[in-house]
Amino acid sequence: MRYAAGWRSRVALGVPAGLALLLLVVPLVALLLRADWARLPSDLATPTVLPALRLSLTTTSVTAVLCLALGTPLAWFLARSEHRATSWVRALLTVPLVLPPVVGGVALLMTWGRNGVVGQHLTPFGIQIPFTTVAVVLAETFVAMPYYVLAVEGAVRGLDPRLESVARTLGATDLRYLRTVGIPLVLPGIASGLALAWARALGEFGATITFAGNFAGRTQTLPLLVYVELERDPQVAISISIMLLAVSVLVLGVLRGRWLR
Repeated sequence: MRYAAGWRSRVALGVPAGLALLLLVVPLVALLLRADWARLPSDLATPTVLPALRLSLTTTSVTAVLCLALGTPLAWFLARSEHRATSWVRALLTVPLVLPPVVGGVALLMTWGRNGVVGQHLTPFGIQIPFTTVAVVLAETFVAMPYYVLAVEGAVRGLDPRLESVARTLGATDLRYLRTVGIPLVLPGIASGLALAWARALGEFGATITFAGNFAGRTQTLPLLVYVELERDPQVAISISIMLLAVSVLVLGVLRGRWLR
C-alpha cells in the first residue's frame, strides 16, 4: 500500500516535471536538427554576418567594461549600506530584469532622444545618440547591468565583515581595503557577473531595435540579423542562432562550477 502511494506520488510529480523539461529542451533540439551543418561555415562567413559579429563583440565588450566600472561600486554600496533607501535602490535595479525589453527601449528613447529628458540638452551641441552604435551600448548596458550588480552584491555579502573591521583598525582606507582585500576575494563573483552581463548583452534584441534601430554595420547586432535573415534566408538565421546557442552553453559551462558550489 505504501509502495503504491509512493509510486503515485512520483508519477504525479514526474509527469509535469518531464513536460517542463520537454518544453525547454525540444526547441533547442529542433534548432540543431533543422541546421544544415555543411553550410554552417559559409553561412557564418557571409558579408552580412561578419559586420554584425564584429559590432556585437565590440558593443558587448564596452558594455562589460561599463558594468565593471560602474556596477562594482554600486554592488558594494548595496551590500554594505544599511540605509532604508537601499532596499528601494535594489528594487529599482531589478526593474530592467522584468521590464519588457521594448519598453526599456522606449524609456531610453524618452531619455536620450532628440526631445528626451537628457537628449534635448545634447541636441544643441550636435550630439545625437538614438540610432547610433552608442545607443546599442546604452541599450545593452540597461538590460545587462542588473545581472552584474546582483551577482557581485551576492559575492560581497558573502565576505566576513570582520575583515573590513580589522583593516580599518590597522589604518587601511576604504580604497586600500578594496584594492588589497575586498576585490581579490570577490573576483569569482565579478567574473561570473561579467559573464552573465556579457551573455545578456549579446542576446539583447527588443531595447536595441527600439532605441538604436536595425542598420547594417552601425546598429545591427547578431540577434537583429537573425530577425532579418529569418525572412530572407532562414538557414542563415539558423546558423547564427546555433552560434549564439554555443556561446550561451559556453558561458553556462564557465559558470557551472561556481553554481554547483
